Formats: sequence, C-alpha cells, structure tokens
Amino acid sequence: MSDAVSGTNPWALTPAQLDLQARARALAEDVIAPRAAEVDATEEYPWDNVAALNEAGFTGMTVPAELGGPGHSFLDAVLVVEQMAKVCGVTGRIAVEANMGAISAVLAYGTDEQRRLASDYVLSGDKPAICITEPDAGSSASMMTTRADRRGDRYVVNGKKHWITGGGVSKLHLIFARVFDQDGSELGIGGFLAIRDETPGLSYGRREPTMGLRGIPEMEVLFDDMEVGPDMVVMPPSGWRRGFADLMNAYNSQRVGAGTVALGLATGAYELALEFSKKREQFGRPIAEFQGLQWMLADMSTKLEAARSLTYRAACSRGTGPDGVASPFPDPALAAQAKIFTAEASIEVVSNALQTFGAAGYSRRNPLERMYRDVRMFTIGGGTAQILRTVVASRILGQKLPQTRDGYVR
Repeated sequence: MSDAVSGTNPWALTPAQLDLQARARALAEDVIAPRAAEVDATEEYPWDNVAALNEAGFTGMTVPAELGGPGHSFLDAVLVVEQMAKVCGVTGRIAVEANMGAISAVLAYGTDEQRRLASDYVLSGDKPAICITEPDAGSSASMMTTRADRRGDRYVVNGKKHWITGGGVSKLHLIFARVFDQDGSELGIGGFLAIRDETPGLSYGRREPTMGLRGIPEMEVLFDDMEVGPDMVVMPPSGWRRGFADLMNAYNSQRVGAGTVALGLATGAYELALEFSKKREQFGRPIAEFQGLQWMLADMSTKLEAARSLTYRAACSRGTGPDGVASPFPDPALAAQAKIFTAEASIEVVSNALQTFGAAGYSRRNPLERMYRDVRMFTIGGGTAQILRTVVASRILGQKLPQTRDGYVR
C-alpha cells in the first residue's frame, strides 16, 4: 500500500514533506530493515541505526534554528517515525524520543542554557529518557514517591523509577519528583535534569525482559542522594504547584509519536500481507481471490487510513495548557484519541496480517511474529487506553474526572 490508499494525502503534504517522507522511506528500507530481526534477537540497542538516523538529520528534528536544529514540525517528525516503524519498531521508538517527549518539555519550559544542553544531546543522536513511572505509580503518576529535598541552593533526589525507556543508554534524563522545601513542606512536583555518567547518585537497576521492542531497554532508574543544582531544575512559568500539569502536557507529543510507531508497524504488516495474498495459492488460485480474505484486507486498509488521519491531525493540532493559555503541544484530547484508536486498530491489523500468512506468520522466521509482539505495547505505554479514555471524557464533558475515591469534581 502507498502511504494513502487513494494515492493522495488528506493533510496536503508539502513538496518538502513528501521529500522528507521519501528520504525516510529509503533509509528505512535500505539500512534499518536488514537489521530489524537481529536487533530483536540480540536485544541490543542499535547504535548503528541511531548513527544512521543522526547522519540523515532525523534526530533533533524539532529543535529550532536558533539552537542549531532544523526547526521541523511534529508532523514532519511523525512522517519519519512512521517510515522507521514500518520496518523496525525499536528504531521508530528511538526516533520518537529523539524528537518528542522530554526534549519537547525542555524546549518549552527550560532556561536558555537547558534548552541548549538538551538540543546538543538530541542533535548528536541521544534519545532522552523521561522518568515518570514508578513501581507503585504508573497511571496514577501524581502518586509518585521519588522526592527532591531542598538543601541550600541544591536539591537532593532519592527514589526509584521503573519502566524507563532507554535507561542505561540515554544520556539526558528528565526526572519527575515531589519537591520539598528545607522545612519539609511539599511544594509540588517538578522536573530535574541529570546526565548519565556525570550526575553522582544516578544509577540503574534491573532491566525488564519485555515481550517486544526488545532492542531498547526498559530499566529501573535509581536516585541515591543525587544532587541537582538550580541550573538543572526545569521550572514551568506556573511554578511548582501547577508546573507538573505543564510538564505532563508536553507528554502529548510523545503520545502522538507512540501512536505513530503503532501505525508504522501496522502499515508494514499490512503491506506484507497484501503482497503475500497475491502470491500465495491455495485450491489452485491466489488467496486474494477469496472474499473472506478480501474483506480482511479491506478492513485493515480502512483502519489504517482512519488511524493515519487521526494521528496526522493530532500532530498538527495545538492545545491549551491548564491555565487556558495556548500550548506548543498537540491538543490533549486529539492526542489521546489518536493513540487510543491507532494502538487498538494496529494490534488488530497486525494480528490479521499474521493470520493471512497462516502458520508461516507464526514462525520467528517471519517479521509478522516480531511485529505482533512489538505493537502490543502501545495500548499500555505512554498512557493506557483506559486512562486516555478518561482524558477524552474529561475534555468532552468539560469537567475533571479524578479516579480517586473522592469522586468527580466539576
């Protein structure tokens, strides 16, 4: 399938964007695809793929020109991520986090020095780690226990994060912690920057043995009296109390990116199934001639077109922050809708693509087996489908819908 069944794109990509998409497709097919199975089998971080992305200008794409970057839009980054994910989910995910998520937050709310620091890292190929999730604080991120205590002009961070994507390979970390003043009064939740191998007290625990996306580590990140100076504190304009909402708003770009990886995986799976159905013969004719399979392919293509439209629209959108001020990030409801639909539809598409191959699809010799394991993560990571439905419901109802036992608050 082309990138749109009709051969046209509803988002009217510019000539420059079409060229960007074509360059990304060529890199994915020529360089990234041949390594995908090996990355999965060895579970090793693909540094060579990272170098290829960086050389092509596909890391730090959203960094503005004044910081040495190309100043691409989120949609531009999505076009690249989609092509990478079609052949390798791990490389697609690296492309997301080298262009969205933590870097988005620092570019929006960091000081000039912090923005320069983060930009230099991603422009050199680093995939920053955003450290939010804890063993007992996943969907309920505000229940985190990692704390940063003020000691003079510095903060001392203690605690543990879990399921941190890229832990141990990422250089730059954006860490969320509960902030306490010197008298023990809680100030709110804030963001702190730390650098692997440079920030004392930052270390790593066990790596999770994951079902899919095995070439990128999911790690415990540990903080043992980790000292952070004032120059590494990311402070949104709204301060400690409401700053967490601002920082989490930056996560909407990463949600769009995560949905894009799912979309890319599903598109790649669909294309494999489509070609196979034309060549595979049973009962003396190609299986594409059987109506049951024709309808499967039609449903798969329909879901992909809907998912792509939602994803591209979310990437082009702009929301508002908790104070009602225009946000530089995708609209939260559109980002949530895109991720919900795309993740769930992509799981179904990849499953049906595997089904098209029959027993051959179930073999590890076939990329569908790997793609099926990879795509399953996207209704979980970056906001579960259930929690994101609450985000959408909150927006369309115009009221807060906290999940605590205190009940709903208008």
